[in-house]
Amino acid sequence: MEIGLKDVSAQQAETLVVAYEPVWAIGTGKNAKPEDAQNVNSFIRKLLEKMYGTPVAEKVRILYGGSVKPENVSEYMALPDVDGALVGGASLKPDDFLKLVNY
Repeated sequence: MEIGLKDVSAQQAETLVVAYEPVWAIGTGKNAKPEDAQNVNSFIRKLLEKMYGTPVAEKVRILYGGSVKPENVSEYMALPDVDGALVGGASLKPDDFLKLVNY
């Protein structure tokens, strides 16, 4: 992230949306334990804080992706450093996607 964001100003960073999805979760139907998702998202936020300061880091939206479904979305959305969901396969099922959108 430090390399990828090196030319991004603090003003620009305020509008960032960062998505985290474990590589092993992509296309597998497996999801991270909520505490693991929180740990990684917290790490991302702390890195942003180091790079841009607390006010900017608090404005950045950090999403969790990795088999987010209606059955588990509430667990992820209850985490302090998860600001939203990156939805993959569930977006292909209209009823599931509608439940996620209306969460």
